[in-house]
Amino acid sequence: MTKLVVLKFGKGSFEAGFPVTLQIGEENSRAETEVIGELPPDEELPLNFNCWQTIYRNLDFSARPKGLPKLQKVISTDGECLQVAQKLRDRLNQWLQSQTFRNIREKWLEKLQKHDQIRVILQTEDYQLQKLPWHLWELIERYPNAEIALAAPSYEKVSFLPKSATKVKILALLGDSHGVDIATDRQLLEQLPDTNIHFLVEPSCEDLTDNLWQQNWDILFFAGHSSSHSTGETGQIYINQTESLTISQLKYALKQAVERGLKLAIFNSCDGLGLAREFASLQIPQLIIMREPVPDRVAQTFLKHFLQAYSQGQSLYLAVRIARERLQGLDGQFPCASWLPVIYQNLAEIPPSWDELGIGRGQGERFVSPSPSIPSFVENSTNKAKRSKFHLLWLIFISLITGGLVVSVRYLGMLQKMELQAFDRLQELRPDEEPESRLLVVTITEEDVQSQSQERPQGSLSDESLLKLLKKLEAYQPRVIGLDIYRDRSVKSDLPELQKYLYNNKHLVSVCRVSDPLSEHPGIKPPPEISLERLGFSDLVLDPDNIVRRHLLALTPPPSSPCKASYSFSVQLALRYLAANNISLKFTSDGAWKLGETTFKPLTAHTGGYQGIDASGHQILLNYRSHRSLKTFVPQVTLTEVVTGKVNASTIKNRIVLIGTTAQSFQDYSSTPYITSERSIEKIPGVVLQAQMISQLLSAVLDERSLLSTWYLWQEIIWILAWSVTASLLVYYIERLFYLTILTGIAIASLYGICLIFLIKWSIWIPFVPPIISFMITMIVTAYFMKNYLNLSKPAQIFVITKNRDE
Repeated sequence: MTKLVVLKFGKGSFEAGFPVTLQIGEENSRAETEVIGELPPDEELPLNFNCWQTIYRNLDFSARPKGLPKLQKVISTDGECLQVAQKLRDRLNQWLQSQTFRNIREKWLEKLQKHDQIRVILQTEDYQLQKLPWHLWELIERYPNAEIALAAPSYEKVSFLPKSATKVKILALLGDSHGVDIATDRQLLEQLPDTNIHFLVEPSCEDLTDNLWQQNWDILFFAGHSSSHSTGETGQIYINQTESLTISQLKYALKQAVERGLKLAIFNSCDGLGLAREFASLQIPQLIIMREPVPDRVAQTFLKHFLQAYSQGQSLYLAVRIARERLQGLDGQFPCASWLPVIYQNLAEIPPSWDELGIGRGQGERFVSPSPSIPSFVENSTNKAKRSKFHLLWLIFISLITGGLVVSVRYLGMLQKMELQAFDRLQELRPDEEPESRLLVVTITEEDVQSQSQERPQGSLSDESLLKLLKKLEAYQPRVIGLDIYRDRSVKSDLPELQKYLYNNKHLVSVCRVSDPLSEHPGIKPPPEISLERLGFSDLVLDPDNIVRRHLLALTPPPSSPCKASYSFSVQLALRYLAANNISLKFTSDGAWKLGETTFKPLTAHTGGYQGIDASGHQILLNYRSHRSLKTFVPQVTLTEVVTGKVNASTIKNRIVLIGTTAQSFQDYSSTPYITSERSIEKIPGVVLQAQMISQLLSAVLDERSLLSTWYLWQEIIWILAWSVTASLLVYYIERLFYLTILTGIAIASLYGICLIFLIKWSIWIPFVPPIISFMITMIVTAYFMKNYLNLSKPAQIFVITKNRDE
């Protein structure tokens, strides 16, 4: 039997305190116990709440509020929100443990058992009291089957018209969806069995009122934008992109809907407490609202778990608690997500169960979560006799179909993001390599930029400093010099020596940027003094997550591009270095590049985890070299160190010298697949990224360091299908769930190990994510077929054995 606990707050304030009456009784009967207490003044508690609310509303996440501006320009951090949340929680519980409130607490503990199902109603008209996070009261948390709701002081019972329908009728209002995803809300509602759902998508006011007047509804659902007035007395919903309504504007239609049987309203939208307070006068039996701005994912996760629990037989209050507590898993991304759902109750009404809403269906038909689970497995020894070759072949056929579907989904590019992320983590596990000794990077640091202030540079490197640097480097006889700094202007007229040097130095290569029609980038002109054969483009191929995983070797510039270079900056420098070793660029019969004995096969639109990419130009996978970190794999010196003669000549002679900026102020940094110790994406300066690309080319040609490669498409398909078949064989032969779980873990660990070994030993990227998905789905599907369609379920075997014993 459900217990009903009512906490009535009399007229008071946080400055003067509140009189409180506790009533405890059985559901649908008079209270058996009543005790009076008092909560003392506490002016700090509302201040703590306001502090939390201000910080929460300035968190950097999108939500469903409209007409609810940020309270300040400074974006709050998750840490700040959690810190003030803990402070508010501690203050609230300290207040509720006051001496004058102890008799209420002691009576609660005396009359209520931990296993009781308890509806706790907080009855008050004080808006500040209603806003407090009462679910954090340690008494509520101590009782796992208790949930708290708010109620207005005035209420009355509603006489419903008789209902003849057997299905739950839901009016789902999908309002203004600008900036929010309400399609998921709709999908979750559509998965409810035996319901009659009518969707109103961004309706007019007339359409909404007509539907409320003309039909009987059990549930009113709203998703979209909403907000409450600062006083909490009114709220409004945005039914489309041009119209918003207050509850008072729907007063008569809603009263009619209540009289015709409306029992529950769910507002899966922001800042709904004002809506609930205004609804109270209409005597709607139950409302579920969100007390503050709610992110899309939080709203959808709550709705999913609430509908699942409620339709599977849990009481409305317990379903809300289950769904609310499930939101705690999102607190890491959305702080205080579990604070948001609130029930607003008409005290004269008893919350109906899902079946009592009018549903009539066969036993066992419930709301099914989109995430399936593996069914229980049989353990009877007689199953082996029943498992024929036909059954095995049938399961293998199912596994091949499942694997084929995964291959198809992969080919459409739907697994690309997961595959790239898995590949990144595998790359990080590779051992460190020897540092690159054929390159030297001359970095222009913030200090170097500041030291040139009197020369007024138009970038990170002034003409005067460039001349000094080039003269100094030339004296040390580098093999090639690469200037990784854009210079789309002529040399100053008072520096003819630099102009002559740029014209005549055949060992100097500079950069420009090719225009990109897709991104509408106009490109960047090369230095006027550098001839075309000494130019290389600096364009990068970025994946959708802005990470550089590919190395663009060559492209065909658009006719309108200011940069006409067809080879990349890294290629130009590598070719000049290799020319001294009598190695030149050649082409195979199929158009692939060949340097020495090394062939550079270009990527295609479907290569490894890449599916449907733009593979124009000549692209290869970028095989990063790491020595302690990606930045320290190559020797580096600063501009000042070179100009002042602090660099040994041997560190420059016969090397490729790269010149580029590492100053943060110029933001020339690129994201890599690697993760720092702080768990953020590791970014490296553009000049170091160019060094990685040059090192890849030189190491592949001179050191026989493997280039990253992938299997042929047919090999990958066989690999994925093989894991799918393996899953079906495990389910077929392993009867005990315990052993099957262990073998599943071993299989996944083995797959991971195989992928890592192939990457480390042969630099081959083989599929990891598709086999796992195929493996797990096949296990679920084959287990389901074994239990339901191949007559291998445990109940059938028990029936046969029992019958034989009776005989």
